[in-house]
Amino acid sequence: MHGDDGDLIPATPGITDAAQTAALKTAFQALWQGRRRWWILTGAGCSTEAGIPCYRDRQGAWQHPAPVTWQDFVRSPAVRQRYWMRSRLGWPRFAAARPGLMHEALARAEVAGRLAGLVTQNVDGLHQRAGSLEVLDLHGRLDRVRCLDCGDLSARERLQARLEQAWPDALPVGSVVRPDGDVDIQASGAVDFEIPSCEQCGGMLKPDVVFFGERLPPDRPQRALEQLEAAEAVLVVGSSLMVYSGYRLIREAARRGLPIVAINLGVTRADELLTLKIERLCGETASWLE
Repeated sequence: MHGDDGDLIPATPGITDAAQTAALKTAFQALWQGRRRWWILTGAGCSTEAGIPCYRDRQGAWQHPAPVTWQDFVRSPAVRQRYWMRSRLGWPRFAAARPGLMHEALARAEVAGRLAGLVTQNVDGLHQRAGSLEVLDLHGRLDRVRCLDCGDLSARERLQARLEQAWPDALPVGSVVRPDGDVDIQASGAVDFEIPSCEQCGGMLKPDVVFFGERLPPDRPQRALEQLEAAEAVLVVGSSLMVYSGYRLIREAARRGLPIVAINLGVTRADELLTLKIERLCGETASWLE
């Protein structure tokens, strides 16, 4: 843990967890109250208490099979079929998720004028459901579907009806819900499942999210950097920062000399850049933002 001036605060031998939590809260609130404009970056840990699991464990390693890549999705009909089969099964639970305490606390902080910007690496739309108005969805939104041929955008809920019609007798075997809204399935035998195409042009449909191996739309990181210009401090919530698109923004914040606080269970890629690290569940610390 680092102090406001960046010097390391030594751990106290034998300190109780309650005392340590109190010390972290005091250190955080000194920073939170001392700076008016915070730039926020959230990750999967912000949504775990809403029932959406994290990609990675506390050491930053994958907890699930790696997500489908952009290259495999566009090149392989078999990969697309399996993706949409899994998504057909996982979407109802993903769509039913509701904002957690941290989502709500950040929405209140926006209303209070405390935020220079809110950028999320998540694709679940929970910040918007909590009432946040100015949210930069760095990796897109899973509740939208884009046609790769004509660019048409449509609601994921509309596609769900078509997926259920295409595979009406779907029975997940050993299913495990994944962070990107689909499930791991063990298919039992061949499945007659035709991949739905764009209703406008018949083209290839893809969730309106940035897959691994796919480039971010250049306007998104640029907008995030513009928000940093107005920030006095940075708060990372529930992210290991293992994905470079988020990590590079934190590196830029550090280059500009901004204090950086992280609330995250386990390691982050930017541990050496942090002013203060709080290894607690996001929901446990949400009230500290008041």
